[in-house]
Amino acid sequence: MAAAVTTLSLVVALTVLAEPLAARAQPTGKVYRIGVLSGASAGSAPLEAFRQGLRELGWVEGQNIAIDYRFAEGRDDRLPELAAQLVQLKVDVIAAGPTPPAVAAKNATGTIPIVMLGAATPVELGLVASLARPGGNVTGSSWSVDLEIIGKGIELLKETVPKLRLVAILTNPTNPAHAGSIENVKLAARSLGVRLQFFEARTRNEFDDAFRAMAQQRVNAVLIVADALFVVHRTPLADLEAKYRLPSMHTLRPNVEAGGLMSYGPDIVAVWRRAAVSVDKILKGAKPADLPIEQPTKFEMVINLKTAKALGLTIPKALLLRADQVIQ
Repeated sequence: MAAAVTTLSLVVALTVLAEPLAARAQPTGKVYRIGVLSGASAGSAPLEAFRQGLRELGWVEGQNIAIDYRFAEGRDDRLPELAAQLVQLKVDVIAAGPTPPAVAAKNATGTIPIVMLGAATPVELGLVASLARPGGNVTGSSWSVDLEIIGKGIELLKETVPKLRLVAILTNPTNPAHAGSIENVKLAARSLGVRLQFFEARTRNEFDDAFRAMAQQRVNAVLIVADALFVVHRTPLADLEAKYRLPSMHTLRPNVEAGGLMSYGPDIVAVWRRAAVSVDKILKGAKPADLPIEQPTKFEMVINLKTAKALGLTIPKALLLRADQVIQ
């Protein structure tokens, strides 16, 4: 009798423990194909966060999903071809980010579900009808580089750089989100009494000319608008900032880790990790049209003290206390 009770207890215990696993179990009998279209490079922290997010939801490469990766390496001109390749592979869903890859994916297909990975201004770019009800084959997360973010960047530069008067703005004109960013940064600068000078770089080869022009214009600092090109080539970008002794404001942490002065913007790793939830829902039958676009909830400020010292700048103590990370 005691043995029977013990056996019954063991069965009940195993059943209770199995319930959470059963709730997370994925559809069996099919290996789903996920296409990843990235403007950057392989091995990035956001991409690993995306894969980790999928694993936590029960999706494991080689078991119930296969992932086809396409990386543009900062070259937006390659995106249409890479997007077309994923469509030809007949993937079940495309995860695309940031903005240029999302636009390329949308241009390539109107039927395969697309999950944006931090695309900026998706409504204005025609990717979705609205944030609440996307209405088409695109959902995911929006990373709107708006007045608040851009304005904050210039404000932080003004707190750090004595007598800040003229700020260089470096953009990539192939990024469809940058036109809106330019208008927003103009408004922010006007409210802070700062003048702007705009420069462009479409490829790594155009960096040197842009910085020489900045030096000729005698700018006091440079604000780099977020773009995969500037992340992929963050080390040569930081070298030029150091060469011309220009305090720099970025939107992404990797640029500061490479030697830039400061960054302020959404936690892009968290944005990509969260995108796995949208992919999970779609693979389980949800329609992108019915999944609201998510907005970033965590913003971070990173300061490189080593760079500040090399530039002869003293970061205000109040600013250091507000920073999420200080690189020594």
